Amino acid sequence: MESNNKIAIVTGGSKGIGASIVKELANNNYTVILNYNNSEEEARKIAQEYNNVFIFKADVSNYEEVKNLVDFTIEKFKKIDLLVNNAGIDLIKTFNETSNEEFKKIIETNLFSVFFLSREVSKYMINQKSGNIINISSVWGSVGASCEVAYSISKGGINSLTKALAKELGPSNIRVNAIEPGIIDTDMNRSLSQDDINCIISDIPLERIGKPEDISTCISFLENNTYITGQIIRIDGGWIS
Repeated sequence: MESNNKIAIVTGGSKGIGASIVKELANNNYTVILNYNNSEEEARKIAQEYNNVFIFKADVSNYEEVKNLVDFTIEKFKKIDLLVNNAGIDLIKTFNETSNEEFKKIIETNLFSVFFLSREVSKYMINQKSGNIINISSVWGSVGASCEVAYSISKGGINSLTKALAKELGPSNIRVNAIEPGIIDTDMNRSLSQDDINCIISDIPLERIGKPEDISTCISFLENNTYITGQIIRIDGGWIS
């Protein structure tokens, strides 16, 4: 199926920031492959809203499933213009209480997935001599967080991957950037009490937590500005200085 639209893959696209990114792109006439793993119902609801959104189940921490996702996209649409590596999980636990299995799961889900997807997709982008990879990191990837050491490591790895890959792929006209959200109103932060939220807000100059749309609109910005690469863009209301 040839398409005149740009073709985008968004991992973890069924809820929260990912869902907002899918809708932002679909509203701007992209054909979007919404990757999900567990949230099939939410993914199907989004696909029912848009005739240019296609869903694909894959555990992106697993290389074979990543390859299936990329192969599906190429076979159906013949190209990939944009990859948004959004899928990720958190772990709030002290360093000494974090088990080997928990650490492994965080790294595989948050970091291996970005490596696998970027490697498989970039092969086609290099042949096209064009493409854009945007990684969703976190402010903790730059400054670290107490009781979120494993998560911070995974996001710090994404930042380093972003900068290195931008240098390697730049000569092929492929841009690679990352977005570092602060605290965003998503399911990942629903475990925080209102007192916790109020305490955080008191440290944010803009005096509010972020919305998923604050991140998704930056995706469009990075798509439209073709001279930005190798950058880690922090969107946190001024929280982390």
